[in-house]
Amino acid sequence: MKPSTAAAKLDVYLPATPEEFQQGTVTREELAELQRNPPQWLVDLRRDGPHPRNVVAGRLRVSISGLARGGVTEPLTTEQIAALVADPPEWLVRERATQDEVRREERRQRSREADRRAEAERA
Repeated sequence: MKPSTAAAKLDVYLPATPEEFQQGTVTREELAELQRNPPQWLVDLRRDGPHPRNVVAGRLRVSISGLARGGVTEPLTTEQIAALVADPPEWLVRERATQDEVRREERRQRSREADRRAEAERA
């Protein structure tokens, strides 16, 4: 597979990976081995970053779109993420509230759908 695909599956930012990883290809077996026994560069990258947007969004508990609305377009390090969490700017507070509302609505819809299925089974 392409290095970009492998990086996405490993949840790492491709430009921060070693050059040989970026230039080569990764087999499914190699990917599985990287997941089972990550080399030190992968351990360090996962711990310290820079992290891809999906990881940053997850750690900040916002959507990727929320990051963009907040002006975060570049990968962030663990330290930068921790600083945002420690002293959240207005956009982060707003996006977290939005994300919480989205999750509540999704739970409500799943519950309503489960109730409909249960009622249909009883009928």
